[in-house]
Amino acid sequence: MTSVDRWQLPDGIEEVLPPQAAAVEALRRQLLDLYRSWGYQLVIPPLIEFTESLLIGLGHDLDLLTFRLTDQLSGRPLGVRADITPQVARIDAHSLAEEGITRLCYAGSILHTRPKSLMASRSPIQVGAELYGDNSLAADVEIVRLMLATLDTAGLGTITLDLGHVGVYEAVLDCAELSEEQEQTVFDALQRKSVPDLRLALAGVEERAADLIIALVDLHGDESVLGNARELFAERAPAALAAVDALQEVAIDLRRQRPDLSIYFDLAELRGYHYHTGIVFAAYVPGHGQALANGGRYDDVGEVFGRARPATGFATDLKALIALLPADPPAQGAISMPDSDDPALVNKAERLRAQGEIVINCLATDPDPRCNRVLVELDGEWVVQPLETTGSA
Repeated sequence: MTSVDRWQLPDGIEEVLPPQAAAVEALRRQLLDLYRSWGYQLVIPPLIEFTESLLIGLGHDLDLLTFRLTDQLSGRPLGVRADITPQVARIDAHSLAEEGITRLCYAGSILHTRPKSLMASRSPIQVGAELYGDNSLAADVEIVRLMLATLDTAGLGTITLDLGHVGVYEAVLDCAELSEEQEQTVFDALQRKSVPDLRLALAGVEERAADLIIALVDLHGDESVLGNARELFAERAPAALAAVDALQEVAIDLRRQRPDLSIYFDLAELRGYHYHTGIVFAAYVPGHGQALANGGRYDDVGEVFGRARPATGFATDLKALIALLPADPPAQGAISMPDSDDPALVNKAERLRAQGEIVINCLATDPDPRCNRVLVELDGEWVVQPLETTGSA
């Protein structure tokens, strides 16, 4: 290994340097304050857990994303969290075990064995909120509104909300009576919206049922999609109509507060299908192909921890949000102070720091480059003056 190699990081693993680190931390604080103002309580789950609790409930995809190691104390397998959501579900179901509605939020680093998309980080900083104990659409609407408020707080502009409901796919699939192998093949093809692959996967399936599944590929767009879906499903998959009605109701509720919100309906949206149980949603901004935030309803995930609870929530990546924001303007500057043990100087510096100023001890001939002011002694009192008028500290 060369000396250069020692400084390299693994693909998809980044360090965050100033001033980006300051921006990430400032946004983290803003978002946690936002969630607190909505009644969401902060939890800090551990970075690693036993795999039997970390990986259950959220499907095979999470299993593939999780780094594993062995606990040197117990000999049991551990996993480095790839998603904080199942940890919060465990906290709600087991550690807290409260009755009624519980609102929790979190922020922390996660780690992926592989990037979720071509340009995605393998070490995101995940922040999100979860609502437990209420299975109403009102709870889903609250979570979607909080997700949109998250992006507003981050300073992002035009947002498009993508809405779907896994109940549509489930109802249509029930009509086809597919084998487990066929169902997986159909699922993969539908995720890619590949009609040729769908036709191949549905060979031998009753024609009307196959056509209904293939029709899902084109059920995306504006609100007219919901009307088309009602006509299509009325006779052949009536169980899907409740899901379509739920999407309509959620859209109406959201537009009461955000009449200009752009909503895109996708009835073949199957993100998280293996654990989501109802409404699913994602937020996009122009020029960025990947969802910036996403979530949905995932009832009864807590059952594996001893308590089945209705649940809905969302998550986003602080690094991805910061990457889309314009660079911050130059900082307010800092104050240079002489390297002295004068109690009056130290007291003055501490008062300035308590007011939010940055005061840097000058250990060298020249002040820190960030300094635009300096503490100087005038008539026995330490005062702040512009640096350029005084020369070096």
